[in-house]
Amino acid sequence: MGEERERLMLSKMINQVKPYIAIVSLQFGYAGMYIISLVSFKHGMSNFVLTTYRHLVATIVIAPFAFFLERKIRPRMTLPIFLRIVVLGILEPVLDQNLYYLGMKATTATYSSAFVNMLPSVTFILAMIFRLEKINLKKIRSVAKIIGTAITVVGAMVMTLYKGPIVDFIKSGGAEHHGSTTESADKHWVTGTIMLLASILSWASYFILQSFTLKKYPAELSLTAWICFVGMIEDGIVALIMDRNLSAWKVGWDSRLLAAAYSGIVCSGIAYYVQGVVIRERGPVFLTSFSPLCMIITAALGTIVLAEKVHLGSVLGAIIIVSGLYTVVWGKSKDGKGPETDEKIKELPITNNSTSINVDDSSDGDAKIVTRGT
Repeated sequence: MGEERERLMLSKMINQVKPYIAIVSLQFGYAGMYIISLVSFKHGMSNFVLTTYRHLVATIVIAPFAFFLERKIRPRMTLPIFLRIVVLGILEPVLDQNLYYLGMKATTATYSSAFVNMLPSVTFILAMIFRLEKINLKKIRSVAKIIGTAITVVGAMVMTLYKGPIVDFIKSGGAEHHGSTTESADKHWVTGTIMLLASILSWASYFILQSFTLKKYPAELSLTAWICFVGMIEDGIVALIMDRNLSAWKVGWDSRLLAAAYSGIVCSGIAYYVQGVVIRERGPVFLTSFSPLCMIITAALGTIVLAEKVHLGSVLGAIIIVSGLYTVVWGKSKDGKGPETDEKIKELPITNNSTSINVDDSSDGDAKIVTRGT
């Protein structure tokens, strides 16, 4: 009896700890993607070619699961649904990821990872525009979401307009510090910031359109496989137009192959399963609360591996953005908890950079979008 009770208690404790281990591992996975991708860019890999190879790998990983697991529930493909998939492929694989990579190359991996925390706020703004999010200024949760969105915008402005002195979290030798001024001057911070903001806007638009598409095509794995496949073709066309040098497509046993395989398998394959399990057990708010951890890990790895210089403005801006993020998350966590809202929540896990949304169908026919950032 005693041994069986101890075994049950141990099993219960492991089940409680598993979501934490899974989500922390996921943040390390995404931080590694940022670093490996930037290393491959420094070795001459085109970001357009990388996104093409990434979605090729992702299609190979996801398609078999979609084919076998959803063969009984997969609806028939129609022309309107396929056209939506084409637009989804443009918004996420083409625009979002290429703009993000271009912005990361113009700034740093740490700087760009901080901007991902703006995603819930931008999606909230778009949801208000498309009347998918109801705002009641008499409710504290609505006020919290508006204030949190404004705070994230302020944080982005601080990171863009104020650079400040270099902050040395990890002391390094003095020799390389002589070139830090030239290195920082060569960075196109404003251009990179605009590209990162455009990337976040495209990413949020992707969520809005995908929520409508899943109502017509309620097979998440199959839809993800279609988006990766169509996005791979669209990325390939864009890559051939933007980089006509065929040698750019050559990969060897180096960082280029590692970046394509790692991002495709870890960030578009394994991540889908992990986030799906965590969402079912703890919900999207739990996932969102861990997103700043990726930024911290990226900053540490960027300082050690890439010798990146972190400026005071980036630190202050990141702190402000994270504060706004948690304010929006708090407001989102209160949705559906009032006595006047007795809706059924449908969870829709989203792959490609580990973000998910909820579609909240209320009784009056309106839908609400609930986002989870990377």
